[in-house]
Amino acid sequence: MPEASASAPAPIPTDQLHFAMPPKHDSVEDERRYRKERLAAALRLFGRFGFEEGVAGHITARDPEFTDHFWVNPFGMSFKHITVGDLILVNHKGQVVQGRHHVNQAAFAIHSQIHRARPDVVAAAHSHSTYGRAMSTLGELLEPITQDVCAFYQDHALFDDYTGVVVDEEEGRRIASALGPHKAVILRNHGLLTVGDSVDAAAWWFITMERSCQVQLAAKAAGKPVLIDPKSAEHTRDQLGSDLVAWINYQPLYQQITRSEPDLLD
Repeated sequence: MPEASASAPAPIPTDQLHFAMPPKHDSVEDERRYRKERLAAALRLFGRFGFEEGVAGHITARDPEFTDHFWVNPFGMSFKHITVGDLILVNHKGQVVQGRHHVNQAAFAIHSQIHRARPDVVAAAHSHSTYGRAMSTLGELLEPITQDVCAFYQDHALFDDYTGVVVDEEEGRRIASALGPHKAVILRNHGLLTVGDSVDAAAWWFITMERSCQVQLAAKAAGKPVLIDPKSAEHTRDQLGSDLVAWINYQPLYQQITRSEPDLLD
């Protein structure tokens, strides 16, 4: 008689499978350390992706205890070299209260007003990335031409003005007003700015928005893109456009940068 075949392996219960989710923190100190680690990692990733242009560009993270203060990268320091210990804490007046470096005045002028206008925002990201700048010169919004860009469908805005380098709070208020309740804004003739309820979400939105700008520019240069119909675009946004989905999408990038450059956590 032929030997009986081995029984098929039993499925592992789904509650025993690992799936990363945003952590809960036992203390404000733990949450502060967590946000600073994520901020340093996001800045390193921006450096790796070539998003910095001289001293331009900044990512901020609201302090979990002093909620009108934010952590930000020091002025004049390369994204590629930033560690947790390099980050500076800035108060609502633009004064450095922790750290030994200056703050980028544009970072304060823009981000302070966004954090003030949007209590739900933990982090905001802005840099002079190549495709974001190119897209900003057109004074147009992103169109629903791919699945990924649908995350921004009817959830990003255009700041349709340019008056020079942003160094005063009134200009920051105008940008915050243009952003409104959305996750991102295209600053005409300037670049992109994204926000999220975590550093991971804000960073992911910036990275995928930059890539979406690249795709749209390439597609329009090649021909006439076929738009996703409004109903499908809205449905896809509802599937992909939450900050939780952004956080999940960002985790492989966080793993890459912390494993290849663990010194950023110092």
